[in-house]
Amino acid sequence: MTSSVPSDVLGRRILCDTEYATVRYAGSVPPTTGLWLGVEWDSPQRGKHNGSHEGIQYFKCTHSTGGSFIRPNKANFGVDFLTAVKNRYGLNDEQDVECEKENALVIGKKTVELVGFDSIIEQQSQLNKLVDISVSECAVSHAGQKEEISRTCPNIRSINLSKNLLPSWEKVTDIACQVQNLESLDLSENKMKFPSASITCTLSKLRVLALNRTGVTWAEVLLCAPGWPALEELYLASNDITVLERPINVLQTLKLLDLSNNQLIDGSQLQLIAYLPRLEQLILSNTGISSIRFPDVGFGCKTKMFPLLQRLAVDDNKILQWSFINELDKLQCLQSLHCQNNPLMGTEKNPETVRQLIIAKIGQLKVLNKSEIFPDERKGAELDYRKMFGNDWITAGGNQNPDKDRPNEEFLAAHPRYQLLCLKYGAPEEGELKRQQPFILKNQLLTLTIKCPDQPDQKPIEKKLPDSMTIQKVKGLLYRLLKIPGSELKLSYESSKMEGKEIELENDLKPLQFYSIENGDSILVRW
Repeated sequence: MTSSVPSDVLGRRILCDTEYATVRYAGSVPPTTGLWLGVEWDSPQRGKHNGSHEGIQYFKCTHSTGGSFIRPNKANFGVDFLTAVKNRYGLNDEQDVECEKENALVIGKKTVELVGFDSIIEQQSQLNKLVDISVSECAVSHAGQKEEISRTCPNIRSINLSKNLLPSWEKVTDIACQVQNLESLDLSENKMKFPSASITCTLSKLRVLALNRTGVTWAEVLLCAPGWPALEELYLASNDITVLERPINVLQTLKLLDLSNNQLIDGSQLQLIAYLPRLEQLILSNTGISSIRFPDVGFGCKTKMFPLLQRLAVDDNKILQWSFINELDKLQCLQSLHCQNNPLMGTEKNPETVRQLIIAKIGQLKVLNKSEIFPDERKGAELDYRKMFGNDWITAGGNQNPDKDRPNEEFLAAHPRYQLLCLKYGAPEEGELKRQQPFILKNQLLTLTIKCPDQPDQKPIEKKLPDSMTIQKVKGLLYRLLKIPGSELKLSYESSKMEGKEIELENDLKPLQFYSIENGDSILVRW
């Protein structure tokens, strides 16, 4: 190889103008003369062929137009870590030359120039102080001189090495193992070769590691994982990971795992990582999953899988069935769910209805799609759910009499929490389950009697109200009649068909029709 081309050129990462590539071939390409580099571009659109020229295959590419031949002088092979640090933070040696005349010591008749002496001391002092270092897109390709990083930057805690020219995990450890207190390392967008056998370098204090868009497989992660005994956050987005394996004696400290934008074969793969004992957050956005199962327990029970999982993201997937949501209620600690952009979210005309159904189906959920679930919203969702599926419950064998209440297995599978909600709020009564008539353009007027049971001096008032009128607007009407602010009013209604029973009108946004109020019923007002 010529002096301009490294001896280990094959497999090296290069930068050509603004494009990244990997060297796959170095040598002659007849009938031309001179040295050529055969490169495979990260962006196939940049290339011209698949590594062949005039019928001869010089190297192979994963894409038919991913290859090109370039002259070595067009390739930037990168710089060592400390050079990149000095360039990024304005600590390079070029500025020291300007200090030559000011730094001279006269000994006898001789003048000894201390070139950049003070500047070097100042530079060393500044490097010593660096804790969080970012050399993203600085063409870092190797560590440099042995142990120089540990001597020069002993206080580093965090390094951003994303989008550089690191060709292999070995080159990464050459840098990282010199940083004794390294806690966070971002290697995203470095297309690297990972080891096929276990490694010896241990990053004992590393807590956060990002390997997004590096081409790593799950098997390679497990091979490297013994070197991360304290790892808490692992980011593996966009790596084409399709198959998982069960981690054995590794990743046991992991609290966050990001597998987004990896097309997993199916949701059953998740069972292989379900026993990570400390996992609290799992990101599965755009992984292609449509189902999930925790087969160790039946409905109404809590699974031993994902024992500490609190936050789950499954947005941008293929989830269509409510059985997916039912399964999530088996998780012991799930508090936050992000599930937007799934077919399931379009199964109801009103998106708010889908939200209420999810809240009712997952009992311990506190945040849904980044929006907090307050107690009043949960109560309303569960009451609406109990009413919405009440007739199905009765048809399936449900009964207000506990001795006769035996809904079939099909209903319980579709509505695992329904029996629990009946225990919480009472079984739905016949009057609550009257079929709602569809809305019509011309609103039906209801003749209702407004009573104030706690105010004996207040005479009943008869009013005709449209059945589409919301409870909030009813309160506005009552404010004009009674001069009592709507926020202080508590409404319920009673019907001759449910003698002695009051139904609370607790949701201000619902219309009268929602509560199956009919002609002749009475609205009870308290404050």
